[in-house]
Amino acid sequence: MAKNTKPLNKKARRELAKKKKKQRKIILITLAVVIVLALIAFGIYYFYIRPNLPDPDAVSDPAESGQSAQSDEEPSIPPLEESDVGNIQATITMEDGGTIVLELYPDIAPQSVRNFVYLARQGFYDGLKFHRIMKNFMIQGGCPDSTGSGNPGYSIKGEFELNGWENDLSHERGVISMARGPDDFNSAGSQFFITDADSQGLDGQYAAFGRVISGMDVVDRIADTPNSGDNGKVAPENMPVIKSITIDSDAVLSEPDKLTR
Repeated sequence: MAKNTKPLNKKARRELAKKKKKQRKIILITLAVVIVLALIAFGIYYFYIRPNLPDPDAVSDPAESGQSAQSDEEPSIPPLEESDVGNIQATITMEDGGTIVLELYPDIAPQSVRNFVYLARQGFYDGLKFHRIMKNFMIQGGCPDSTGSGNPGYSIKGEFELNGWENDLSHERGVISMARGPDDFNSAGSQFFITDADSQGLDGQYAAFGRVISGMDVVDRIADTPNSGDNGKVAPENMPVIKSITIDSDAVLSEPDKLTR
């Protein structure tokens, strides 16, 4: 049998209404607090955090930007100044097996050294000959046609006193120097000579740029090659052949400043 429910009196109804009103107020206040906190959080993110985040569209692929730690390409190395390179060794290997080791001085004659290194690394001298030989004076090689008139297609500045360049390397026995035409100070190209006797009379007139540090016996043997005149001309069949000239250094040098012939 169901219990009888008595209708609420006026006082009870007022209390119930007051209670529901209070509950609604609490709910509204809570909702307002949540909305305010959400707005604060959004403001912090939008104005303080978001501006400092990396832009995904601005981040490039390391492979595309060349920054890959495992790139197959060697890093580009800028050419060094001659004063930073130090002395450079080069080896002339003759076809008969003899070797002449040179020490080159880029601080004394930078254009001459850069030119010699540049041509040697290209293999320009491989197979060329010593075409002019004068015992007790010098041996001359590096002419592409073995006549004394050949060149690599350009010339370089003559680095000696008569041409306005201070060069204090004297033409003692074993010094390597650039050959040139008699009437043009800036006509040196690929031809060089090595003195097999002291020849200081050449100082100030030719660009000395290094010296022999090993293999003077090979220079002397080449100097014994018979010639056919006062100017040291050698018969083609007697010309000693240069098998190769190698640069025994990984120094990075600029190309020579080439002058138009």
